[in-house]
Amino acid sequence: MFITKEGQLRGEIIGIGKRLYSLRLVAASSGNLSARLDKDNILITATGTSLGNLKNPDILKVDLNNKKDLSAKPVTSEFPLHSLIYKNLPHNFIIHCHPALVNAYFVVYSDIKALTFESKLYLGHVPVIEQNTPAVTKPELVIEALKSNNLVVLKNHGVVSVGKSFKDALNLIETLEEAVRVVSVARLFDKDILDAVDKELKESLASDISYPIFSKGHIQAIVDLVNKDELIAKKGRELDLTLQLAVKLDGSDQAYKFNFEKGKIVRLDFDADAPFMISASREIWELVFLGKLDPFVAVTQGRMKLAGHLGQLSRYYVPFSRLFELFKQVRIK
Repeated sequence: MFITKEGQLRGEIIGIGKRLYSLRLVAASSGNLSARLDKDNILITATGTSLGNLKNPDILKVDLNNKKDLSAKPVTSEFPLHSLIYKNLPHNFIIHCHPALVNAYFVVYSDIKALTFESKLYLGHVPVIEQNTPAVTKPELVIEALKSNNLVVLKNHGVVSVGKSFKDALNLIETLEEAVRVVSVARLFDKDILDAVDKELKESLASDISYPIFSKGHIQAIVDLVNKDELIAKKGRELDLTLQLAVKLDGSDQAYKFNFEKGKIVRLDFDADAPFMISASREIWELVFLGKLDPFVAVTQGRMKLAGHLGQLSRYYVPFSRLFELFKQVRIK
């Protein structure tokens, strides 16, 4: 039997609703889902529906550019948020739900302590937005946060997760819920838990000098910091960090190649001919250099492109995480 794109998406929405309910990430009639159907139309759950028991009539087809269409349909109160995301960002799937553990944790804390490599690699720094109303009244804050991470926490309310598929969006929510569970259990054993690596990262900016982004001076200043860093030197020797890693600014000929030998950058070349190359737009690189976006997370979320195998780089996760922390210690103009 032939199934249209709309029919397929309706099936996915019903399926992901059941999955969210089975994982106890939604309760009663909380949460809402949507998917981009085409340039102008989306499918979105109606107000008051139970995501765990969705039927076809509960999923509305809405023309984003037709105000009459909007007023005639019982769209969720979070429709303005969904609409603004689709109009400003390239994502095709949105999950908004209210995970109990995540909500409880962020009532008390303002940041998540990532204790496992999985949560560090896939979550990075999760933005947290103050939320003082039952529905999102300042969606522009969520849009800005989603520029640096595909997952955002709305304090006292829930989470918003976006992606190229419902699976991608749900994976982030599950990973955050598990990270909260791990932190909560770890703090039963040690309420002041803080590993030495993260403590090393709590440093002030190294200099008041600022550089044009991706200029030779900018990258050379990063190299100088790397070669003075004790943690990278130590881990570089232990892990035999000997490889070539290039960084490139999309839409330009600006590229730099770091030649590592046992953790030291022994030479800086001005090309991207390397086994591993990370590239991104200026906007994304600015978020990285300002410390608002972790490159590992940016790669896993598709915001940066990686030529080479991420799994091979993961062997050097600790020294490279430190390298990316050093990025933000060099000010950019």
